[in-house]
Amino acid sequence: MYFYLSIIICTHNPRQDYLARVLEALKKQSLSLNKWEMLLIDNVSDELLSSEIDLSWHPHSRHIREDELGLTPARLRGIREAKAEILVFVDDDNVLDDDYLEVVLKISKDYPFIGAWGGKIKPEFEVTPPDWTKPYWDFLAIRDFEADRWSNLIHHNYTVPCGAGLCVRRVVAEKYNELLRQDSQRTNLDRKGKLLTSCGDTDLALTACTIGLGTGQFTSLGLTHLIPEHRIQEDYLLQLVKEITCSSTILKAIWGEYPNQSSRSQKLFEFYKRLRMDSRSRRFYDASQQGKKLAMQKIAS
Repeated sequence: MYFYLSIIICTHNPRQDYLARVLEALKKQSLSLNKWEMLLIDNVSDELLSSEIDLSWHPHSRHIREDELGLTPARLRGIREAKAEILVFVDDDNVLDDDYLEVVLKISKDYPFIGAWGGKIKPEFEVTPPDWTKPYWDFLAIRDFEADRWSNLIHHNYTVPCGAGLCVRRVVAEKYNELLRQDSQRTNLDRKGKLLTSCGDTDLALTACTIGLGTGQFTSLGLTHLIPEHRIQEDYLLQLVKEITCSSTILKAIWGEYPNQSSRSQKLFEFYKRLRMDSRSRRFYDASQQGKKLAMQKIAS
């Protein structure tokens, strides 16, 4: 049977109330169920999700168990299993707007030169976050912008969508699969169990540029990111900043943007900048620097 879209939900030990809201939002989609399929990729959850999660409401849904731990292996399994030409990756804490899939389909037709795209991501915090957390919300995949934007240049990062609600053409996903077979280290660029490594989604999106397509973000696409209390704790955010900085530095090297050693004057400038910071800002700065240092070591090896 032909489908316009394949919805791929990759999950590992999901929070049940969050996943229930994700599925409920998919039930409410304005796009007819017969135009899209849904794949729930159970990535080595402790409890078999096929025995716990009812997908019978969707006539074209499947439970799939992927036994290699990691978000990238789970995504690759979804790519192999999907039947449609447009793939939509929905995290297990992403509540799509009711017209999300309909808008995805429209964008795919109106912008044939774009291979990977996403939209606005608004947060729903379990508890009210302290004001000091706001500078770090980008690390929580929160995105807000006022106009559509796209580019086919690899280092135009402002057009690159993140993994929440990521939409890619099959030709991009297949090229990405090919690139990972050539360089297995790239499979370590995203979450694995409790590790906060990231950027596999960016790697996937940027693959569009290698085949002459672009990346984009659109104001008409919207979803809500459910954020539990522990993700706005300082210890969690410090680790997140460190690991994302490490991953993004390695990713830039993969795509030809190698980090340069700081000059003496730059080091002096950074030293004085750090001195002027308050204690919390200094801790986050240090976490970022630790991530860069770790990345440099991995790149060198």
